[in-house]
Amino acid sequence: MPAHLSSPVTAATAQWLTRAFPASGGALSAALCEIQARQAVTVAARLRYPTAMDAELAGVAGPGGAARLDRVTGAEELGTQPWRTWVDEVVASWAACLLSDPVLAARAVAALPPSPGEYRRLLSPDPADTRAAALLRHPDLLAPVAALHRESLLARLGREAAPAA
Repeated sequence: MPAHLSSPVTAATAQWLTRAFPASGGALSAALCEIQARQAVTVAARLRYPTAMDAELAGVAGPGGAARLDRVTGAEELGTQPWRTWVDEVVASWAACLLSDPVLAARAVAALPPSPGEYRRLLSPDPADTRAAALLRHPDLLAPVAALHRESLLARLGREAAPAA
C-alpha cells in the first residue's frame, strides 16, 4: 500500500477505533491501545489493498468515512472532524475482527510477507496491553463493527491461504 494513502487511512481508522473503544487508564494505556489498533489496522489495510493499484484505486474512490461505523456502534458523538473522511469502513471492520479473534489475527498476519515481531502487540498482548485495550478487544463490543465485513475478510484469507495454481 503506497505511503501517501496508507498513512492517512491507517491513522484515521486507528483513531476512530480508539475513540469508539477507548483505553482504560492514563496516557500509557492510551498509547498501548493505539499501538494495538494501528497494528490491527495495518494488517487489515495490507490485506484489503495488497497491490499499489488497489491502493491507488482506493485513493481515487476515497475510503468512505466513518458515518456507518458511527451508526452501528452508536458513536455519533465522535464528531465531524475532517480526518473522519479517511476512515475506511472495511479496514475498520477487518481490524475489529483481528482484535477480537486471536486465531484470525494470527492467520491474517501469516497471509502477509514475513515481518518478525512487527505485530507482537496484536498477536501476543502482554497483561498491560490487555488491560489498556479491554474495550478495543472485547468481542461483544466489537461484534457490530466486525460483522459488517467479516465474510469478505474470511474470503480474502481463504484465497491467500490457497495453494498457487
